[in-house]
Amino acid sequence: MHDLARRNVVAQWAFDTRPVLGRFHLWLEDVEVERAQEEPVSAHSFTPRNTARCLAMTAATTALGARLFGQFGEGVGVDKHQFNQVKKAADAISAYVMSEGLWYLTRELPENHALMVSLGEGLMPKAGETPEMGSNPLLGFGRVYARPQVARALDGIVRRLLNEKGFGWNQFREELKHRGLTVWGAAVDTLENTSRFAEGKDTGPMAVLHLFDAPLRVTKPYEAYMACLTLPRRISEEAARRSVLLDFCTPRRFVVETIEAAFPGIPRSNIHVWTLQGKSRAGRLGNLWKEWRSLGAHLVEEGWIAPTGLPVFTDSGTYAPTCLVKCWKDAQGQDHVFLCDGYAATAEALQAASLSQVFDVEVTMAPLSPKFELPLDEEYRLMRLDPKAHDFKAQLSTLYGRPVEDGLVKTYAHAIDDALVSNIPLKQRVLHADDFFDERAWRVLSCTGYMCADPYTGMKGVEQLAENRYRVTARLATHNASSNIHFTFRLLETVQETKLCFSPLLTRFISGVDFAQRPVKVSDSGRIRNELQTMLSQALEYDNERVIVHFDRVEDEVMPKAHQERIREALLWYREHHPVWFKWLEVA
Repeated sequence: MHDLARRNVVAQWAFDTRPVLGRFHLWLEDVEVERAQEEPVSAHSFTPRNTARCLAMTAATTALGARLFGQFGEGVGVDKHQFNQVKKAADAISAYVMSEGLWYLTRELPENHALMVSLGEGLMPKAGETPEMGSNPLLGFGRVYARPQVARALDGIVRRLLNEKGFGWNQFREELKHRGLTVWGAAVDTLENTSRFAEGKDTGPMAVLHLFDAPLRVTKPYEAYMACLTLPRRISEEAARRSVLLDFCTPRRFVVETIEAAFPGIPRSNIHVWTLQGKSRAGRLGNLWKEWRSLGAHLVEEGWIAPTGLPVFTDSGTYAPTCLVKCWKDAQGQDHVFLCDGYAATAEALQAASLSQVFDVEVTMAPLSPKFELPLDEEYRLMRLDPKAHDFKAQLSTLYGRPVEDGLVKTYAHAIDDALVSNIPLKQRVLHADDFFDERAWRVLSCTGYMCADPYTGMKGVEQLAENRYRVTARLATHNASSNIHFTFRLLETVQETKLCFSPLLTRFISGVDFAQRPVKVSDSGRIRNELQTMLSQALEYDNERVIVHFDRVEDEVMPKAHQERIREALLWYREHHPVWFKWLEVA
């Protein structure tokens, strides 16, 4: 591309993404777009071009802000409590930056459109973690981004969905139709592989946003786990020709036999199976590991070199490996098949499943509980039980092979009820991405920003080119189209001043900024409300237009008492000195 053409491309991107660039005080110096097809992704997307570009820019700025200001690598050599605080700081930055990017790009949305977060990742403890580790900043259910009048109208409908008995999914959809509102749903993980980020690993951390042209059929904040089997579509098509049902419930020997039918003579060692690994997952996945090994398949180990030339990891990160699910031939002409098996957190599972039309894969899922004591197949049966049945405890005891205590019974009953109340289907054999939408013709736009290198696609992470200059890679993908976009940014302020642009106000107050001396803007009201929803969602009670903050609901392990007190002081000060702008706020 000659110089004038390149300058025109950069100018057009800068114009289309000016809300996001302006918000974070960034100058766009260069844009390099690598397309997998001739047309741009926006030609295949349901969003306008400027919206798609703003989403790519939001993913890139989230990656940049987290890498620069999220305490990358500061969890090395610290105790468990401090490590958890580093993770929370990283999650706070990434969630804040993505939320701000989404808020600022809403001025580019069509007038009657809104973006609503349907699934978010961050509140639930993962395997081997203590409960407070799950209470991380996140973008959760019901977060609305739209023009002010649309946002207020949709907020009211979401509150009814959450709180009004008898107002369920069908009523929610009818109300949207009556008001002429179009809602795009989103599944968000603002920082995948948070532990690897805190440890300063070279690969893994990324920001992921999937936007859909319809809201997901989820009616409450929901985060748990999904069993998942992800196969190349060529394998599932071979199974269909052989009249074999291949899904998560299928014994894995039939999967291997189908692969061998599709690729006669393939060595079983060339069937590469990626699953999460580690001691904490042995109870849930141990039988699955044995099954694959007994069949002679290659259970991908930590450090295995992917076709990209980078070593993979198996301690976390269930979304990114989906991008490598495919069939290929090596330099010697031998066939290889890569697939994913096991489980993922709900948002990650749905995100991966929604890539089925993008990467020609077939994903089947099944809801699981947050407990890690039973094997996958027994968890599958457990989540289909009726917790109100008189013999529920006896059925659990049968699955465990021993009498179970009442506390465990309550835990599983709550897990099943939580899924039912959230409108998660439990009675189907398996779930597909289609089951989360009213219409089968839904569309997706996947946006990924890479903080560090990704071994499954070969994407590079944030690179510093010179003082205050950085190269950031983002990926846009939709059905039949994908692009890798490399942005070169220059900071318009010093690094310290730029850090303020990327940092939540509440975090700045905790670090010592005097809220009473800082110039107050009307936008502070929206920013603080947004940050409370992201950082302290468990402490909030909604009463029509009011938000009541209950600090007694926040455990000290989640947020130190001194930090809670500092935020409380700030909220009370804003409420006293700016009662009109903060009339929505009440501190219990």
